Amino acid sequence: MQLSRRELYNRVCGAPLSKLAPEFGLTGTALAAICRQHQVPYPGSGYWTRKSLGIAAELPALPDDIDAIIEFTPVTPNPRERKAPATEKDTRQKAKPVAKNRRLEHHPLLIGAEEHLRKSRTAKDGEFLRPYKRILPDVISSEASLSRALSIANHLYLALDRVGYRVHIAPAGEDHHRIHIKEQEIERKDRKYGRYHSGSIWGPDRPTIVYIDTVPIGLAVTEMTERVTMRYLSGEYYREDSKVIRSMKAWQLTHSWTTEQDMPSGRFRIVAYSPKRGVDWTLSWQDTESEPLTGVIPDITETLRASMDKLQALMKAEDEAEVKRKKERQEEWERYERREDERKIAQAIKESQQQLSEIIESWGKAVIVERFFTDVENRLTKTAGEQRQFLEERVNLARQMIGSIDPLEFLKDWRAPGDRYQSKYDELPRPPAGGRSDEQ
Repeated sequence: MQLSRRELYNRVCGAPLSKLAPEFGLTGTALAAICRQHQVPYPGSGYWTRKSLGIAAELPALPDDIDAIIEFTPVTPNPRERKAPATEKDTRQKAKPVAKNRRLEHHPLLIGAEEHLRKSRTAKDGEFLRPYKRILPDVISSEASLSRALSIANHLYLALDRVGYRVHIAPAGEDHHRIHIKEQEIERKDRKYGRYHSGSIWGPDRPTIVYIDTVPIGLAVTEMTERVTMRYLSGEYYREDSKVIRSMKAWQLTHSWTTEQDMPSGRFRIVAYSPKRGVDWTLSWQDTESEPLTGVIPDITETLRASMDKLQALMKAEDEAEVKRKKERQEEWERYERREDERKIAQAIKESQQQLSEIIESWGKAVIVERFFTDVENRLTKTAGEQRQFLEERVNLARQMIGSIDPLEFLKDWRAPGDRYQSKYDELPRPPAGGRSDEQ
């Protein structure tokens, strides 16, 4: 078989080498060697893992080079020699069977999670880890119990995967939210977690989601807290049952005191909840003395499957309620806008009437001024000589100072109600042109 360098690049970018190699009569290792020899890059296992999870991943670019023709020669395996039938003596001499090393199966979502979870801000006295990374599987634990927390999450995720329900972190665009997870093993009214009884517990920015058919369900694995006695000694808090306190002499504890705090207990709880806002639905399972959490994971899987119809009905009811609330909000907003429109119409009419009253009042004063000048001019006709000329100049100067007294000039500056505001609703009743508004 012959392929160009570009054709080989397209083939290895379309399928893993282990699945593509048999088409050439080669092993995956031999095909990888040919790719390296001709500088043809191929995606690694991480690329195919991300692609199977629906996560965007970049392909390696093909370096510029001559597009040579590559010859593929199938490898013919050497025939195996037939072994002679085992004799009874050989059978007796066989040692006891050796157990095969089985590689521990990890869910893809948890690969590398432990490293990120351990990169945490300072967590004193066995408090919960507070990793810097915000997009992680929803696993809440103290450092001492992290291995078991990841083991529980791994068993749960794999059990769901085996029945066809893929667990993943909710994408950024989806409208899913993580609920507040209660960490107390025995729920109490007073919460005393943290140094000052008000500490917050770290949680990821996005929920961990599993789809049961088309129904999303949020999953969280959290270590529970228990109420313990803490002793304050030399500026630090220690558990009363810790080795440090038990090794102290009585006189060394003279200037110390005790308090109570909710601290991680090493026991865990699995919480399933609806990530849809407005849907109040949760289920939880936790460690008991008789059975650890890993023993009830098959029951959890079956319970989630059985809860699908109920949760779907709740989500549908919430969608219908949200449509109703949205319609009510729109109607309330329209009523508000109509009230505002009526108010602005009334305000425009009121301001227009007020301006018109001021114009009429100004015109009334102008009429008196006009009468004054008319009377003055009539009297000037009876005056002669230099005095008349002097008075005429005074009258002209006075007219210039008074300005126009033409009523039409006054009306030019008047703004009618329609000039002040245009109604959005033509069907609204308008006050008559000469009427008065109720607010006036």
